[in-house]
Amino acid sequence: MIKLTHLNKTYHLKTGDVQAVQDVSLDIREGEIYGVIGYSGAGKSTLVRCINLLETPDEGEMTIGGMQTIISRSGRLFIRQDDTEKPIAERQLNQLRRGIGMIFQQFNLLDRSTVFDNVAYPLRHTGMSRAAIRQRVNELLALVDLTDKAEVYPSQLSGGQKQRVAIARALANKPRILLSDEATSALDPDATESILALLKELNRKLGLTIVLITHEMAVIKAICHRVAVMEGGSVVEEGNVYDLFAHPQQPITRKFVQSASPLGKIDKLLADGSPLLNVKPGDCLVKLLFHKDSVGDSMISTLSRLFGVDVNIVLANVEELQGEPLGGMLAVFSGSRESIQSALKHLNENHVSVEVIEHGTAD
Repeated sequence: MIKLTHLNKTYHLKTGDVQAVQDVSLDIREGEIYGVIGYSGAGKSTLVRCINLLETPDEGEMTIGGMQTIISRSGRLFIRQDDTEKPIAERQLNQLRRGIGMIFQQFNLLDRSTVFDNVAYPLRHTGMSRAAIRQRVNELLALVDLTDKAEVYPSQLSGGQKQRVAIARALANKPRILLSDEATSALDPDATESILALLKELNRKLGLTIVLITHEMAVIKAICHRVAVMEGGSVVEEGNVYDLFAHPQQPITRKFVQSASPLGKIDKLLADGSPLLNVKPGDCLVKLLFHKDSVGDSMISTLSRLFGVDVNIVLANVEELQGEPLGGMLAVFSGSRESIQSALKHLNENHVSVEVIEHGTAD
């Protein structure tokens, strides 16, 4: 649905050049909710503005919505047709943009227009009749559960309702792609949950491909299928949301995961050197990660029975990601060195990731 190849974008400022997007290549599948996460200045908003060509990339290639490949070279756009490249025409750009809807953090509604007129705005100059526009707007308001707000003004709406209007307006031209640039950042927790649930439902009902830009890993965890982590204009890690939570590779990814997961408390205890983690001679402090193939199994009682190892659980938690469980535990193992090693080997063989944090005796 969206294929980006070696995309670059640099801003030339008085204070110097800023490389907002550096050699980014992504392949976003049709019908998925794809997250892009990073802190302020990571380049994620510039990336999404390049996708809908509100910004022109300096270099790179894009194939969006099954159209021909768009090539940017030295800040000029070309389209590849029948193995030839031609400068892209304004008509072709407009056709591309009509297939992409976009919602923003600040809603961007017309304050002096009613909810109905805000949603109708993108349809006014498309050649649709008034009757057809009315029918389409009413369909959209029903879709976002705002039928009773058609004649009110944005100032009379809550933040969550304003964002629902913005979503309805973004869908007016029946786009196949919806871009969300920090669309929940200005909302309270209840409104955020409501908007995320709506986006998930629209993805299911309409088959929308959604690209969701955020700096909150909790948002990624709630609805995304896959995620790219950006830092300094580059994608430093990408993958399935479950896998990234289970095995974050980069320091920034681990930081995001810790901020959004109850399992992050385990890493915080370790970082803070909590007295709960003091181990006696002969004991072993272990961090365990239980994957979907092992959560629910009676692993701990099995260790005591089979290997004569006592397990003192310091902290444990289980959460659900993409409908699958992911569990974590920090525990102190007591017993002979050979028994502990056999127990840890047994865990590894049964889909439990094991990290020995500290031995109470020398290795």
